[in-house]
Amino acid sequence: MKKILLITALFTIGFSTVAQINLSRSSKSNTEILNDQYASGVFKNSEGTIIDVEKENVQAYFNILDWLNGRVAGLQIYITRTGTRVPVIRGSAATIFVDEMRMDASFLNSLSVNDIAMIKVIKGPFAGAVGNGGGGTIAIYTIKAEDEDEEESQSQIP
Repeated sequence: MKKILLITALFTIGFSTVAQINLSRSSKSNTEILNDQYASGVFKNSEGTIIDVEKENVQAYFNILDWLNGRVAGLQIYITRTGTRVPVIRGSAATIFVDEMRMDASFLNSLSVNDIAMIKVIKGPFAGAVGNGGGGTIAIYTIKAEDEDEEESQSQIP
């Protein structure tokens, strides 16, 4: 009788552990969902720090790099004499992509922070950048049109 109880207890513990492992594999975090929704190709597969900008208070900033300064370890923002912000990751200038198209840092002065949905900071070398992006990469994703339409329709519901 004791053997049957012991076997039943071990089976129950083992089954619940397997169920928990399967549940944890199937559920994705918010950052993984954002990465799947916005990034593609090498951008999606590259490891990096993902920031959900829509859930942050960025309205007080004119340039997203000003807001990003100090929020990601190893990332610093320097300002040149001409006022252009230059992101530097671990001592090397970072490559900037907006919606997976390479952009100059000065372009971010004209990009409204309210239009940004997600930022992915890739600290290591990045295969998608010219010269392998040895200084790291900052990928900025703007809000998709269908996301804006969804937000507008939800705000109009009484």
